Amino acid sequence: MRLTVNGQAREIEAADLAALFAHAAEETGSPDPQGVAIAVNGHVVRRRDWERTPIADGDRIEIVRAMQGG
Repeated sequence: MRLTVNGQAREIEAADLAALFAHAAEETGSPDPQGVAIAVNGHVVRRRDWERTPIADGDRIEIVRAMQGG
């Protein structure tokens, strides 16, 4: 399916946010969801709901990882 992930058009097969995060984590090498927030079409989804949140063709997904620093 065609999604926009962090502003980039992508072709990804994932049924829900948990699967999408797993795919993204594989690409980045950061599998730990600690400190990660995901928004679908502008609405933040709680981590406990990732497996129950389906994604659809055309969705806009933002995956953000909190970072320390100054």
